Amino acid sequence: MAAPVSSAQPKKIVAPTVSQINAEYVTQLANKYWAPHVKKKLPFDSKVIEDVYTKEIVRSKFAIRKIMLLEFSQYLENYLWMNYSPEVSSKAYLMSICCMVNEKFRENVPAWETFQKKPEHFPFFFKCILEASLVENDSEYSLQEQTVLLLFLDHCFNSLEVDLIRAQVQQLISLLMWMALQPKRLEQELKKTPKLRKFWNLIKKNDEKMDEEARMRAYQERRFLSQLIQKFISVLKSIPVSGPISMDKVHYCERFIELMLDLEALLPTRRWFNTVLDDSHLVVHCYLSSLAKREKEGHLFCQRAAFAHFPELYDFALSNVAAVDTRDSLVKLFGPLSSNVLHQVASYLCLLPSLPEGEDSSYEKEFLLELLVSRHERRISQIQQLNQMPLYPTEKIIWDENIVPTEYYSGEGCLALPKLNLQFLTLHDYLLRNFNLFRLESTYEIRQDIEDSVSRMKPWLSEYGGVVFGGWARMAQPIVSFTVVEVAKPNIGENWPMRVRADVTINLNVRDNIKDEWEGLRKHDVCFLITVRPTQPYGTKFDRRQPFVEQIGLVYVRGCEIQGMLDEKGRVIEEGPDPKPRLKGDCRTYRVFLDPNQYQQDMTNTIQNGAEDVYETFNIIMRRKPKENNFKAVLETIRNLMNTDCVVPDWLHDIILGYGDPSSAHYSKMPNQIATLDFNDTFLSIDHLKASFPGYNIKVTVDNPVLQMPPFRITFPIMGGKGKKRKEEDGNEEKPEEAKTLIVEPHVIPNRGPYPYNQPKRNTIQFTHTQIEAIRAGMQPGLTMVVGPPGTGKTDVAVQIISNLYHNFPEQRTLIVTHSNQALNQLFEKIMALDIDERHLLRLGHGEEELETEKDFSRYGRVNYVLARRLELLREVGRLQESLGVPGDVSYTCETAGHFFLYQVMSRWEEYISKVKVKGGKVPDVTDVSSFFPFHQYFANAPQPVFKGKSYEEDMEIAEGCFRHVKKIFTQLEEFRAFELLRSGLDRSKYLLVKEAKIIAMTCTHAALKRHDLVELGFKYDNILMEESAQILEIETFIPLLLQNPQDGFSRLKRWIMIGDHHQLPPVIKNMAFQKYSNMEQSLFTRFVRVGVPTVDLDAQGRARASLCNLYNWRYKNLGNLPHVQLLPEFRTANAGFLYDFQLINVEDFNGVGESEPNPYFYQNLGEAEYVVALFMYMCLLGYPADRISILTTYNGQKHLIRDVINQRCGNNPLIGRPNKVTTVDRFQGQQNDYILLSLVRTKAVGHLRDVRRLVVAMSRARLGLYIFARVSLFQNCFELTPAFSQLTARPLHLHIIPTECFPTARQNGERPSHQIHVIKNMPQMANFVYNMYMHMIQSTRHYQQRLLPPPAMVEEPETTQTQEFEVEGEVQDMQEDAAEEENKAGEEMIKEGELKVAEVDEHRTMPEHPGRDSDSGDSEPENETEK
Repeated sequence: MAAPVSSAQPKKIVAPTVSQINAEYVTQLANKYWAPHVKKKLPFDSKVIEDVYTKEIVRSKFAIRKIMLLEFSQYLENYLWMNYSPEVSSKAYLMSICCMVNEKFRENVPAWETFQKKPEHFPFFFKCILEASLVENDSEYSLQEQTVLLLFLDHCFNSLEVDLIRAQVQQLISLLMWMALQPKRLEQELKKTPKLRKFWNLIKKNDEKMDEEARMRAYQERRFLSQLIQKFISVLKSIPVSGPISMDKVHYCERFIELMLDLEALLPTRRWFNTVLDDSHLVVHCYLSSLAKREKEGHLFCQRAAFAHFPELYDFALSNVAAVDTRDSLVKLFGPLSSNVLHQVASYLCLLPSLPEGEDSSYEKEFLLELLVSRHERRISQIQQLNQMPLYPTEKIIWDENIVPTEYYSGEGCLALPKLNLQFLTLHDYLLRNFNLFRLESTYEIRQDIEDSVSRMKPWLSEYGGVVFGGWARMAQPIVSFTVVEVAKPNIGENWPMRVRADVTINLNVRDNIKDEWEGLRKHDVCFLITVRPTQPYGTKFDRRQPFVEQIGLVYVRGCEIQGMLDEKGRVIEEGPDPKPRLKGDCRTYRVFLDPNQYQQDMTNTIQNGAEDVYETFNIIMRRKPKENNFKAVLETIRNLMNTDCVVPDWLHDIILGYGDPSSAHYSKMPNQIATLDFNDTFLSIDHLKASFPGYNIKVTVDNPVLQMPPFRITFPIMGGKGKKRKEEDGNEEKPEEAKTLIVEPHVIPNRGPYPYNQPKRNTIQFTHTQIEAIRAGMQPGLTMVVGPPGTGKTDVAVQIISNLYHNFPEQRTLIVTHSNQALNQLFEKIMALDIDERHLLRLGHGEEELETEKDFSRYGRVNYVLARRLELLREVGRLQESLGVPGDVSYTCETAGHFFLYQVMSRWEEYISKVKVKGGKVPDVTDVSSFFPFHQYFANAPQPVFKGKSYEEDMEIAEGCFRHVKKIFTQLEEFRAFELLRSGLDRSKYLLVKEAKIIAMTCTHAALKRHDLVELGFKYDNILMEESAQILEIETFIPLLLQNPQDGFSRLKRWIMIGDHHQLPPVIKNMAFQKYSNMEQSLFTRFVRVGVPTVDLDAQGRARASLCNLYNWRYKNLGNLPHVQLLPEFRTANAGFLYDFQLINVEDFNGVGESEPNPYFYQNLGEAEYVVALFMYMCLLGYPADRISILTTYNGQKHLIRDVINQRCGNNPLIGRPNKVTTVDRFQGQQNDYILLSLVRTKAVGHLRDVRRLVVAMSRARLGLYIFARVSLFQNCFELTPAFSQLTARPLHLHIIPTECFPTARQNGERPSHQIHVIKNMPQMANFVYNMYMHMIQSTRHYQQRLLPPPAMVEEPETTQTQEFEVEGEVQDMQEDAAEEENKAGEEMIKEGELKVAEVDEHRTMPEHPGRDSDSGDSEPENETEK
């Protein structure tokens, strides 16, 4: 299988088209034997498997196209495994299964489900694989076949969470494998840990009891990995240093090294295997092998093997003897010795078996020397390497495809990249792997940006030998001048400067909006300095297919960080609340920080090797979109974390690394559970409370039903910290009565004052019992994971948890982290509707500009709020002073107000209480409460009468409420006193963050950017709540846990609540290689679910009609509907103008074209785009509001095409307008609309919709109507999509409309319409229909004339017989003639379309700013903008 080693551009794998699929031999076989839609299948015949394997797989040399076809036809599920048994097992059978499983992993679809359904033959199958992997001669299993087996084994070792696999794999990697060690080494290892010797002796005893055959079998298994290593070494040695080479051997070696690395990277596999690996001296063999010396073929192998040096494995005996630890001095010491002496030294160190007397060593001297030297040389530590590493990528890394693969990675080859799997060795290992991957992924994005911007600038060679720019770019500018202005001295113990600063001048002679963007560069924004020396003369066209660097003549790339723009006096303009000065002219100079490590390396190179000075050559500066430009801050944060002692709470440490009991941080197992919690306004009534705890006995402390009113305090039975995990609310375990009893105590919130705004805001949502379980778990200490399917009220649960924590633990602070600003804003808007004092809310980051409230929750906004509130409260103090007739100016500052409260207000209150309190059992008169009250005049503006005069208790409560109101004024002023002492806005905002705010919200990106500043400020928090946590990168989820310094070596974090949905889309990783090969798209949330951390699964949705919910609820554990989905009129009414509430509409080729791909992954489908827009226009003409319709698609290319079509057809037409959004499914995650029109684009291969998570998002965005446009024959065969597409294809595949029914309709959903039904056969018919409908409307109203563009040309298509069509009875036939008539009319009205079509196609080809990848990339501009 090809690995990307050649210098030619890698090719993208072209998926087979539907017509090719149908023509293939495989498909014909499938239709006879195993296709799911075939009713009468032929009986199982093992010869078929032999035939398929030899003719299709082996003969095509394991061509990925053939294997894709087989896997797509459900060969594994419906034929191979279903019929597998030891009797029919053969080489072809084993190999076919391995190929299918490997293909499933390559496609990123679940692979083991089939085996779990029928597990009984798996152990036998696995043993056969092991035997086959060790076969020596190539005639039985070729090396290519053995490489397939290695890959299969690698997938097994990486799937330890699957019980079936773990049971088989564990036997290979237990202590028993130490049998393979040489006796001396074994002795040495057993000496180190006496406990192991006991086990070893036990093993020996057990072995003696076995019969001979069983023992031999067991020995085979235990020695499997060490025999595999020996086999690899023999393959490696068979590769010559020069001359022709079998690439099969190279691929075998690469895959083998990958397997070794994966075994070393997981603790369960590494534990015993590490010693065996070390004993085999594999690294030395690799290092000395001929393959490593071959430039071309060995390049990737070297990188994999170098990656295999895990420096932390070696514990050097000589590392403190600094004189002999360099490589050179060791070679000097050992070099003169003979082979035999070297062998004796090695055997003394237990590295080799001892040399028998009088024999010469069989090892080459080179091997023995390398073995001893590599053992004892000192390696530079990883931390040192990291600290000396520049954080910005340079041209050498950016365009090295072995380090940063191209977008064409297909999932076949093997790469020199770390992987993120289930478990990590240590926090250091965890951070290091994330650091490397994050760095490479951001480098890939930087490469795309540089290629895009620089090629737009068209650098050419001028006549005089300089550079001339023939184009322009929004994100890049030519540099006018560049000078380094400061090189600071190094810190002690470092050899690189502390900082390097430079000035860059550019001329901004551009449009005002672009000039504003350049002037808006903020501190810490990253830019790139680029040197180009073009060789192409003026006017040469750039060819996207040719290598970029040579064409453009790109020489250097260096990163820099903006400090700020300089004003006219050459000073940096600081950021802050003050407005920025206006500068004259177009020249702008920026002060930038260069990377000191990089500067040091470049200067050393210049001085020692006489290279040119890079910093005198730059001629382009490029900026990037701020949203995608946080890589340097994240890398710096990870590096800082690795340099400090990372303190993760003890209860989380093992779970984060993936070990131990995954449920150990569940609240039921935490030692500090809280028995009594105040649920505040969570419950609406006592009945709601009882329904929320099924299986529990509820004991209410008061018997009077009138008093059983919320809020409630609940006392829970506390189980032993290590007790069994509470069963999932079903109470099927016999327990003593107390363990299932809840004590409920209603309590009254004290009166807060006589004004209407004193009344607390209340929750109005009737939570379900699973939502209550999530809220309860969130209030208890520990880790809470909530899986929230679409529409199940995740945000409401999050807000209620925050509110309850705020009221139960007023001294604790809660940090809210989300993936997007939009989610944070939704959360904030709901928090404000609850009883939380807004002075305790703070929102960090730049997203607060989009909050849909008049209130400003940013730092400076909150400072202004506090200052304004202070003045307001001081005015109230003045009013109180006046009402009490106290002289002097007491309302001048918070301090004077404090004295006034103490000496004037408190004394009056105490005197009043002494007059009206109950004395000696005698209750005073009711009128006394009012007559003695000292603050009548102050409360004169409250609703009168303040006192009701009915009962003493009621009036006393009112009086105390009034006093609480007064007292709160003074407690707030006391809190605000610090703002009188702190004068600058910055100090005040810091005080607010560290002291005043109780609920602090930010995005995960902001947390990573600002970690250093937050820790320095002494930021503290006790609880973290993460929303959308399945969409956040692993490392960006981890950083928010460490935004504070530990107290006495411990983290003060008490709760971590993660809310997300791992069945929806993961974080966006643009490079396929990192996404698939390194598994970088796996969020921490998903990993925790895979490891087995307990989750609370919300199970009732209230967003969509029940029928729409059925399209995706199969993916979740029992997801049902809330009652209102069946009861509310909007869900019960039909969609006007449509026969069905959802429909899959088949779209055939238009003008002979289905999907097209003008750029890599930039897929378009004109037929679907026109059909979608025609349906949108039809809906608007019926009266649907345009903003209740969104158009979604699965590819960026189609999004741009649909926007173009809308601009042409209806965008500026007031009768129709534009849809709410036209965007991709990936972008629309987390949003919803009433009606969704979805275009699936692809006609040749399913593409990335095969990822079920994308399907779930696509199906769950609509509330009332979903209309999907797709090539049905392609999608209905896809195994992963069957549950949804079987429901979609059960309805007719032609659009059924009722054009005479206007919006809104009174017809109930599912009711027969009284109007005529039209069946639309294809897109041109729909386009004509809408055109006529529009013309008819205009002629009938006459008051408005605006021409519509004529519809696309009509193409007669052969009638396809659709069986389902006749479900809609008689009306369908009547309608056919009408349609034909209308089409003819339309034909007359149509203008000659030749020229129009050409213009249109050109229009559609207009490229957006950045072609991007399939999931959404370069699209952060407003959705409704038209891109040109």
